Amino acid sequence: MYPWTERTQLLLGEENTQLLRQSHILVVGLGGVGAYLAESLCRAGIGKLTLADGDEIKPSNINRQLLALHSTIGSPKAELLKIRLKDINPTIELSIISDYLRDERLKDLVEKPYDYVADAIDTLSPKLFLLADAVKYGHRIVSSMGAGGRIHPEKIRVADISQTFNCPLALLLRKRLRKQGIYSGIKAVFSEETIIEGSQIWVEDEPNKKTTVGTLSYMPAFFGLFMASVIIRDLIKPV
Repeated sequence: MYPWTERTQLLLGEENTQLLRQSHILVVGLGGVGAYLAESLCRAGIGKLTLADGDEIKPSNINRQLLALHSTIGSPKAELLKIRLKDINPTIELSIISDYLRDERLKDLVEKPYDYVADAIDTLSPKLFLLADAVKYGHRIVSSMGAGGRIHPEKIRVADISQTFNCPLALLLRKRLRKQGIYSGIKAVFSEETIIEGSQIWVEDEPNKKTTVGTLSYMPAFFGLFMASVIIRDLIKPV
């Protein structure tokens, strides 16, 4: 037993701790949701993570993102998270992809074997491609819906994407996935809370985004932690 995992093993048992150590998870998107997700997986003892995000820290990230500090503005998110996770668990295997994933590049990544695929992308087009390809290759999937515009963490739920409601992002995804013959099979973390009126504005200078939604510090973190709990509970045997 590694000394830092003894509390995990005390709760889950030796066999389950070993199952986590043998698992390989793909996490795409390392912003407000994804970085908290990846760190929770690391601290739980997941043995291998593939982390993908082509973005850099911006000042607007500081209100909610784990990696965002004034000292890290301009730094690549994936590289920052690599350093942080290695400091938590020096033995973890990390594959880092610090570029934007589109089309064939995304397909090449998703066709590899994983024990779970975690989608924490916040823009529609790459999110759709990731989910569709992950379903095609038979992966277990958990996907974050919209965390912005909401303030009540007690209204966060986990359900199949076909059962989501009160989430504009989930609605758009369901419509586009149905066009590809995908109706279910994706676990979604979403909020049943309706978006607070006036918390969303239209933008013109953001790539792949038409709107910006106000976000409070703790909500994306809760979404990421919910995703981590889904993955870990699905990987282990019942306790």
